[in-house]
Amino acid sequence: MTPAIFGCSGPVLTDDERAFFKDADPVGYILFGRNCIDRAPLRALTDSLREIHGRDRLMISIDQEGGRVRRLRPPEWRDHPAGDAYAALYRKAPISAIEAARIGARLIAHELAEVGISVDYHPPLDVRRPDAHDVIGDRALGEDAMQVAALGRAILEGLALEGVVGCIKHMPGHGRTTTDTHKSLPTVTASAEELETDLAPFRSLKDAPLGMTGHLLFTAWDAENPATLSPIVVRDIIRGSIGFDGLLLTDDIDMEALSGSVPERAERAIAAGCDVVLNCWAKMDEMVGIAERCGHLGEASMARLDRVHQAMETTADRASPDELLAKRDALLAVAERA
Repeated sequence: MTPAIFGCSGPVLTDDERAFFKDADPVGYILFGRNCIDRAPLRALTDSLREIHGRDRLMISIDQEGGRVRRLRPPEWRDHPAGDAYAALYRKAPISAIEAARIGARLIAHELAEVGISVDYHPPLDVRRPDAHDVIGDRALGEDAMQVAALGRAILEGLALEGVVGCIKHMPGHGRTTTDTHKSLPTVTASAEELETDLAPFRSLKDAPLGMTGHLLFTAWDAENPATLSPIVVRDIIRGSIGFDGLLLTDDIDMEALSGSVPERAERAIAAGCDVVLNCWAKMDEMVGIAERCGHLGEASMARLDRVHQAMETTADRASPDELLAKRDALLAVAERA
């Protein structure tokens, strides 16, 4: 099994993709707007991916946070609020905010499960800072680490109720970023003591089965390598100080925060201790290069992947989406009242 999650080029698999995916046997797939036209073709696509592997439990993933970060869009799918909506409610009514976040995540997961998507790269546990770049911005669940952890836990629980696995991101924290990692590498000069705040939400949710790195350079820990490519950060901070032992994915390996060819980056990330490389853009030459350079999923990584697969179980009776929506919106309306 190739330690990678690959993208698909369109709403239907090409013959080349089908042949390559069967041969490479990647850990899973990531979907984007180009793959998500409407419900029936999207379900057909996810069914075809499962057919290639001959199993129902498969990591078919997406970024569906709400707000700016969403691949399933109106009018075919509902719009969902960004994390800031729950953060605003938390400042007035913490218990209501936790329940609203849980219901909101359940609504998202209901839509994902309906079209065969089993993993959502949600929630971000990055502690928001007012002086940082807005690449995180209103996606964040707040500026207080305990609040972020509480809302993040509710989101994981809501996704799980519908059989969708959430992913805590972006370890060891993206809240201090000074640039957009899609375009350049941020350097974080905060001390190890200051960074304890950033680690706190991840420590609280360290038992999550799935997590993602961030492409940031932390001079307090490793002044040479961004977190995704740093054996020090992966071993000592993510696995050590945070205590995370779930399946560790890279953020999109194509981002310009990283240097070198995409296959070279992927090889370095696996060597640094990441379990799986996330490669989003369905470029066949890059996917082939990753498969050639990164070998096979290791034994420890396979055990972590098994835990992700086991988490793909619906744990509650299906609720009416309309009832859930009405309850979520009633709770969020509290934040709008004086």
